[in-house]
Amino acid sequence: MSTPTFTELGLPKTLVDALAEQGVTSPFPIQAATLPHSLAGRDVLGRGRTGSGKTYGFVLPVLARLAAGPTRRRPGRPRALVLAPTRELATQIEASFLPLAKPLGLKVTTIFGGVSPNPQITRLRDGVDIVVACPGRLADHMRSGEAKLDNVEITVLDEADHMADLGFLPDVRRIMAETPERGQRLLFSATLDAGVDVLVKRFMHDPVTHSVDSAQSPVSTMTHHVLHLEETHRLPVLIDLTAAPGRTLVFTRTKHRAKQLTRKLMASGVPAVELHGNLGQTARTRNLEAFASGAAKTLVATDIAARGIHVDDVTLVIHADPPVEHKAYLHRSGRTARAGASGTVVTLMTDAQVGDVRDLTRKAGIKPTTTQLGPGHPLLSELAPGERSFTASPRRPIVDTRPKRVTASGEAIPAKGADTDEDRPAGRGRGSRAGRGRGPSAGGRGASGGRRGSSDGRSRQPRTEGDRRGGASAGQGRRGAEATGRREGAAKGGQGRQGRHSAAESQPRRGSGAAKSQQSSRSQSGGAPARRGGAAAFSSGTRAGSRRSR
Repeated sequence: MSTPTFTELGLPKTLVDALAEQGVTSPFPIQAATLPHSLAGRDVLGRGRTGSGKTYGFVLPVLARLAAGPTRRRPGRPRALVLAPTRELATQIEASFLPLAKPLGLKVTTIFGGVSPNPQITRLRDGVDIVVACPGRLADHMRSGEAKLDNVEITVLDEADHMADLGFLPDVRRIMAETPERGQRLLFSATLDAGVDVLVKRFMHDPVTHSVDSAQSPVSTMTHHVLHLEETHRLPVLIDLTAAPGRTLVFTRTKHRAKQLTRKLMASGVPAVELHGNLGQTARTRNLEAFASGAAKTLVATDIAARGIHVDDVTLVIHADPPVEHKAYLHRSGRTARAGASGTVVTLMTDAQVGDVRDLTRKAGIKPTTTQLGPGHPLLSELAPGERSFTASPRRPIVDTRPKRVTASGEAIPAKGADTDEDRPAGRGRGSRAGRGRGPSAGGRGASGGRRGSSDGRSRQPRTEGDRRGGASAGQGRRGAEATGRREGAAKGGQGRQGRHSAAESQPRRGSGAAKSQQSSRSQSGGAPARRGGAAAFSSGTRAGSRRSR
């Protein structure tokens, strides 16, 4: 039996033409199975492993039904809602919507944490048809009254099992309870665990279930290898594999390991960028774009990327640290061999990890080829064929990779990060942490404000005209400069407290002259920029000059 065309499945001609312009001419099995029911308005439960085409399985019916519907967008009231567990996944879902929505006259936007909420609020007030959101930030906009879901016609849960694993179900339940009872619900998941089953029973009405394949379904174009090696050989083997042509995705268990390994690969001449929860959203987006464009051919990531990214032509996935759960192994591995392409998965295993890896692959339904080897083994050239190439190690900028919380005013302040969805809005922190404070002594000590710099490398501006003059006296130490400043300030009568000034204008810290301090400050706060086009420019965090980074 031949696969039906998109036109035969019921998609309008405008949408079929837009798909053809994107190079999509025939549906994948899960799309062919679900489209007739989703286009008819039925609730659909679609189950399929990662890379099976689930995204278009809900993007297409959402666009087709909204384009044909009589209602129009209203400020703050989207017509369709797609919930996703990570920012990266939300961004890529939006990217799937945009080229198809434009010819239909539909507007799409994303809502997630880690960035200022103000542009999101503006777009909501202007009116959008489709919102692709992470649960935490959307819940914030709902509480503030900026987002109302009473006009939602279609609600989609993508990677529902991952949202359950990350603990987002309470927010998801509250959000879905605000959508109209009569609305259509589409749920797509790789597995139907207990948490997902709760959502199905609570919010879906007589759903049609389509299980094209499961997370454990083997991928015929994916090969699995376990490399049994000594701990001291782990890095040389990684360098050998990642120096080969093509895109490589390397997974670690922790954010610290991802950062550390990225630096070691770059120091060895392998262009690499990192992706983990300790990076601000701007850095995460920049690094992912660098990987997708080929500016950096290796991405070192935590499990934040196991479901959050869809990059074409990832030929090799390496588990530098074997994951704890078999589901994580499957989703990590699913970043390669997507949409019928071939790919290779390599797990690095030491003697101490033999039992864990054996259990892991058994539960995952995988029978890998295990080889004991060391650096220079011929198998490495087979797993990652091609001539190895290395670049000159670029100079890494001093950066602040701490995650940021975003306040209601749009200010980003440091916060504890997680490899999950949101950096929730929070109140102002202490002045010395965020470079912002309240009251006359915020971030400093008394009236001699220049005495103590903020954590982003900037010093407070002196509090009086005399202090400023004192700070400009070259050759004086910190105490001498302040004493002179206070004396001159007293003589002049002072002129009140002023705002902050940049690190280049800050006073010296330990007895060095002001001119020397200025030169040092420029150097430490990013005065020597990263090489443009180099991997280091993409791998940098959110802000230069962090005291913590130094």
